[in-house]
Amino acid sequence: MALDPYRRLLKIPGVPTLLLVGLLARMPATATGMALTLHVAEVLHLGYAKAGLVTMASTIGMAIGSPLSGRLVDRHGLRPVLAVTTAAQAAFWSCAWALPFPALAAAAALAGLLALPVFSVTRQCLAAMVPVAQRRTGFTLDSMLVELSYMTGPALAVAGLTALGSHVTMTIIGAGMTLAGIGLLTLNPPTRSPAEREHEAQSGKVARREWLTPAFGGLMATVAAATFVLTATELSLVATMTDAGDTEWVGLAVGIWCVYSLVGGFVYGGLSRGFSPFALIAGMGLLTVPVGLVAGDWRWLVLALLPAGLLCAPALSSTVDVVSGRVPAAARGEAMGLHGTALLIGGAASAPIAGAVIDGVGSSWAFTVAGLAGVAIVLAALPLWRRRRPTLGDAVPMSPETASADAGASAASDAPAVSDAPGVSDAPGVLRASAVPPALDSLAVPDGLGVSDGLALPDGLAVSDGLAVSDGLAVSDGLAVPEGLAAPSVLAAPEGLAVPEGLVVPDDLLVQGGLLVPDDLAAASEGLAAPTVPAVPAVPEAPSVPAAPAP
Repeated sequence: MALDPYRRLLKIPGVPTLLLVGLLARMPATATGMALTLHVAEVLHLGYAKAGLVTMASTIGMAIGSPLSGRLVDRHGLRPVLAVTTAAQAAFWSCAWALPFPALAAAAALAGLLALPVFSVTRQCLAAMVPVAQRRTGFTLDSMLVELSYMTGPALAVAGLTALGSHVTMTIIGAGMTLAGIGLLTLNPPTRSPAEREHEAQSGKVARREWLTPAFGGLMATVAAATFVLTATELSLVATMTDAGDTEWVGLAVGIWCVYSLVGGFVYGGLSRGFSPFALIAGMGLLTVPVGLVAGDWRWLVLALLPAGLLCAPALSSTVDVVSGRVPAAARGEAMGLHGTALLIGGAASAPIAGAVIDGVGSSWAFTVAGLAGVAIVLAALPLWRRRRPTLGDAVPMSPETASADAGASAASDAPAVSDAPGVSDAPGVLRASAVPPALDSLAVPDGLGVSDGLALPDGLAVSDGLAVSDGLAVSDGLAVPEGLAAPSVLAAPEGLAVPEGLVVPDDLLVQGGLLVPDDLAAASEGLAAPTVPAVPAVPEAPSVPAAPAP
């Protein structure tokens, strides 16, 4: 696999710094859940049920606050939102260790609502800084860094509470959250590219109904399916190894599983093309189903997780890539916030369902239920996605410095040839109808002169500024040609111009190797007959041309 995609990505100004700050900012964020759980269950001695209530309150707050903070970033910019959320996190974590349980649960919900949006902001800014062709590589690398954050953050929280106590550990987490917010405030990465800002200024505000469609809802359901499968798989792995008496190897097994995801993401980010998130997430679910059939040695269980594990990072990064491409830049923050909410919902719904299956029929069946549930959600969401319509996000232009390589190739293949552009012809004696500016599309047709694609020329034939027609036949600014199509004396006929008699003009009005003129078009002036010779050296002096109106 080539490393060039990653080299090109990291050469983009500001991207390496953004990814590094995002990695460091996410580590304390991923430690919060474990720190709260152990503090309530072990330090306050209230058990894991009440610990679950605190983490649930925090999760609900984050699920509601994530799209709200994203919408505020879209409207007011990044810095005001970061200032408020950083202050809220500093206040909560500085006193959370001293709060009684009811106050801690309420404060955790409020802190979740005002959570520092490090996950969504990093992705939103990455989409603004990276060309479309390189976004898949960028989002894949970002997903790999998120994986590293989840490998280190909870482990550091466990180590901190064990060695230092909850007071010191939660204070350190608060300091880390504060430094993360200050780092993002200082960096202040762009949330929209210059071209996207210009497009937004020209087109105005984008209605939410333009992008918040049933198809987007189907995509978010698929995002939730991904975290449903991943959370249930992790719980099933831990339960299976605990039942087998291999609890001391649980950390290593989960770490190896995360390495599978890193390897899969690294390979996926270097591919020349991506895959549908629906296919990736459904494949991950299907490959999880047979894992429970492996019994005995935990090493065989970890090996059985390899195929599904390789799809973890690619599946999650592909959903972010699709969101960034389908949503207008002006609403990207809110959309990324909803993406984060979908991730939280999938994980939150998975935990009790997987727990019930583990308690009821055994941990091995939880793998099967997790995989089948993920596939079922994808299949239910797929019809909604297939009925999607184009969104405004697909048409937002990119600035020259962020123009993508594949977008450029597509533009080169889809754009008209040089000879089709206004004022340019293929060769001497060749003129295409597409050389007329689209601004004339709605003009009326005079005297039976029909032109394809809705283009019509009125009496007076007003031609737009600077339109040049092959081989010296120039039409100057605002020139008006009177009824009867009299050629002004300043115009010279192109070399080799011939007018065959009775020739019918085809729909696309292609003039090549001789002017094709409708048989009912009158001659420019009395006595000017259509010659039958192959070339006309000159056009006789035309009647006087009325003055063109001022442009």
